[in-house]
Amino acid sequence: MKAGSIYKNMLIQKAFKTELKPNNKQRTFFEKSTGIARFAWNWGLAQRIDLYTKEKKSLSSIDQHKILCTMKKEEFPWMYEVSKLAPHEALRDLEKAFKNFFNNKKGFPNFKSKHKSKQSFKMTGDVCYITKSSIKLPKIGEIRLKEKNYIPITKCNSVTVSKTADRWFASVQCEVNISDSPKPETVLGIDLGIKTLATCSNGQVFKNNKYLSKSKKKLSFLQRNLSRKVNGSRNKLKTIKKVQKINYRISCQRKDSIHKMTTILAKTKPRYIVLEDLNVSGMMKNHKLAGVVSDASFYEIKRQSEYKTKWYGGEIIDVDQWFPSSKICSICGNIKENLTLKDRIYTCQCGNKIDRDMNASINLENYGLSTLSSRGIQACGESVRLLNHEIEEAVSLKQEINTASTLW
Repeated sequence: MKAGSIYKNMLIQKAFKTELKPNNKQRTFFEKSTGIARFAWNWGLAQRIDLYTKEKKSLSSIDQHKILCTMKKEEFPWMYEVSKLAPHEALRDLEKAFKNFFNNKKGFPNFKSKHKSKQSFKMTGDVCYITKSSIKLPKIGEIRLKEKNYIPITKCNSVTVSKTADRWFASVQCEVNISDSPKPETVLGIDLGIKTLATCSNGQVFKNNKYLSKSKKKLSFLQRNLSRKVNGSRNKLKTIKKVQKINYRISCQRKDSIHKMTTILAKTKPRYIVLEDLNVSGMMKNHKLAGVVSDASFYEIKRQSEYKTKWYGGEIIDVDQWFPSSKICSICGNIKENLTLKDRIYTCQCGNKIDRDMNASINLENYGLSTLSSRGIQACGESVRLLNHEIEEAVSLKQEINTASTLW
């Protein structure tokens, strides 16, 4: 959108997750619904495997739902205790899982377990209603919400009820209008790291709180205590719940900080955000860095940045993992090959002395500017210090050095 144009409203699909306050009757209903949804998934998966093994054929979710409805009255009468949407949506999810498998997006679907798999069920359609302080589901009625006025009272497309650390949550997908305001063709480079979670080329720095490290001592104590408990005992179940509560608290802290960071960056409304395509799986193989890398959640940062940037008409530019963003001088373009992880200040022979992460974020911004100029797009920002052929030479040189090091 060009500067000076009229503000536009864009309709997007947005999910709102909040905690529920169910009574004992509603908790029992949720437990039964998750169990029936899990049963429908396992039943449908076994039927698909058996049919393909014998006849090399497959069934759709609608066909399987029809078969299940005919069998329900005689073989599974207990399924009438919950809404028919729970098993139906489970079969739909199974069909999506098979489509993802055939499109090489995910692996083959697995059978679900009561204790290891996530406990959840889904409901769709116009049967779910949202109020300021409650949510109404078929077959059970109104359930109170812990947060009032959080979910907008608009059209509800689907509701997913799930259980985490003995708490029940509802994730509601709604249609929401957001204003797509005018913005210049700006570029923002973001360098992700461990010492600082994100360093931006505009000067913003987000620290890494390392929530897992802060709770590691207490978590290790409980896990050692858990390993000594007798399987199936009540004491083991109590300890499991304690471990789950700590893990849930860590995940909430991590999600909160990442959501706040990505929202702040998206609301600055840059036209392009430049991020490195990090080899997270390779970094996880280093046992000294695996814990802090997993705690940083680089993939989640990128995932949230992508969809939140799209809300405001922006776009993500991926940079190759071999691009030496930390080793290139942001002033003269010189490559410092002897740079190590201990060197937190980048010092160049041209006189440039700058923070290592800030230098990398500026180089990422320059990469984005040069990429856009090659497309014929004139973006706003500082002057490009590196030409396209210089960037390509730097990337190819880095690849040759890595190849030589692996051979030696």
